[in-house]
Amino acid sequence: MDREIRLIHTADTHIGYRQYHSDVRRRDFLEAFEKVIDDAIDMKVDAVIHAGDLFDSRNPTLEDILETIQIMSKLKAAEIPLLGIVGNHESKQQTQWLDLLENMRLVRRLGNSPFMAGNIAIYGIDSIPRPKIQSFDYSVFETAREATHNILVMHQLMKPFPFGEWDVAEVIHSFPCALDAILLGDYHKYEKTKVENTWVTYCGSTERNSAAEEEPRGYN
Repeated sequence: MDREIRLIHTADTHIGYRQYHSDVRRRDFLEAFEKVIDDAIDMKVDAVIHAGDLFDSRNPTLEDILETIQIMSKLKAAEIPLLGIVGNHESKQQTQWLDLLENMRLVRRLGNSPFMAGNIAIYGIDSIPRPKIQSFDYSVFETAREATHNILVMHQLMKPFPFGEWDVAEVIHSFPCALDAILLGDYHKYEKTKVENTWVTYCGSTERNSAAEEEPRGYN
């Protein structure tokens, strides 16, 4: 019998955001991310999945980077992998901040080749500009024969959720293997639905980015 795999799904931590130009609020965003990591360690999960916008800007300060590294190092010490994709707020032209963090063995950047968490294959798609969605090439993904379940992580506004730009059903039909779940970032409110046989969910942001975000913050 396969062992149960436990994952945390978080996104939109927006580390470095100085809401109202306040350093207190900057600390709030950092501490919200740290709370997720501390909970992951306490719960002894198998992996933490970050669905994009780790940083609020493509040019985070050195202070924000160093403090993020310190928090991630706790997860590394606990031997819990942190898996991530690039969100639209932090996306750079070429090399990404996730590449630096991966080089430091703090993060595994998800992509076309699956990360295996037990018998679960986990793939990732970085945030894609709206004009490039229609031409997205699904053939680049490498399927894992040993996988009994498949998860895709994306940072995108998806239909049938509010403000959707990319249809979840199209992704499900076009992906080269059957998807059990799609874990999303970008939309800051918690949402969950089932599209055909695939669970699709936004975890919501870890901290309120605006007065309109009244719901409790958290993670999946």
